[in-house]
Amino acid sequence: MQDKFEEIRQKALSDISKTDTMRSLLEIKAAYVGKNGSIRALLRGMKDIPADERAAFGKIVNDLNDQVTALFEDKEAILKEKELNEKYKSQAVDITLPGKKPQSGSLHPLNIVKNEILNAFIGMGFEIFEGPEIESDYYCFQALNIPKDHPARDMQDTFYFTDNILLRTHTSPGQVRTMEIKKPPIKILSPGRVYRADDDASHSPMFHQIEGLVVDKGISLCDLKGLLDEFVQTVFDDDTKTRFRPSYFPFTEPSVEVDVTCCKCHGEGCSLCKGTGWIEILGAGIVNKKVLEMSGIDSEKYSGLAFGLGIERVAMIKFGIPNIRTLFESNLKFLRQFNRR
Repeated sequence: MQDKFEEIRQKALSDISKTDTMRSLLEIKAAYVGKNGSIRALLRGMKDIPADERAAFGKIVNDLNDQVTALFEDKEAILKEKELNEKYKSQAVDITLPGKKPQSGSLHPLNIVKNEILNAFIGMGFEIFEGPEIESDYYCFQALNIPKDHPARDMQDTFYFTDNILLRTHTSPGQVRTMEIKKPPIKILSPGRVYRADDDASHSPMFHQIEGLVVDKGISLCDLKGLLDEFVQTVFDDDTKTRFRPSYFPFTEPSVEVDVTCCKCHGEGCSLCKGTGWIEILGAGIVNKKVLEMSGIDSEKYSGLAFGLGIERVAMIKFGIPNIRTLFESNLKFLRQFNRR
């Protein structure tokens, strides 16, 4: 029997010396001193040992168990130290190498353009007014001389909640709300998100507008022209020029579409401006007298100018972006181009 015990000890010692991973060591340990291991199996065989020999047999088995367990513990300590050293080696940092510069965020191109536009007009004395995105039909249409049966409503595919509540299609309601609570002189910008059921390469169901309003005595198209000339030269460059083309908006009379010389070819003609040298940028005009009167302003004493432009439109022109969807895709490769701005 003593020879059998020694054989088990020697076999365990051999198996332990050959293993080089914690996983295999634990498997071998279970095979010897585990619940169903070979040493525990010896104890289960005590029933076949004469009663007067069981105490001595049990002591020998327990000594064997302690010896083999000690062998496993020694080997486990060696393997743990080995794994720890390998971990340190794999995670070692070469302090002589240059550090990794963390990536910094940047403003979205829409915010870059928005800030440039706001700063241009704030520099000319404008104040900021931000109205609600959920509007009433009155402020979005009727107060702007667009009654329910007006054909101009067909130009804007509107998101309605009820017959009277809707997502604003432009930021012009902010102009009306300002005129109701503020007496002339008025000089405000109304920026914000607007919504229309429109979706293609140059239109989005949600986009951003900035609309401006000036109300004072003696306001004319000459004031509008000078104001917009100063604006485009600030946002684009000093050589940018504007031109007016007659147009129609219910809330202005007369109304104009405003073009600027192409920022890419400077009026020579290119693919961006489709060879014309000009790019349409915004709509504007002299505030319709009816709009002034509905807001409680004496149209015989005061006149006003108004203009509205899409921030996406300006960003696409300024940065040469062909598709408006690019501005909303969160493409990091595209957005990182603006880190330097």
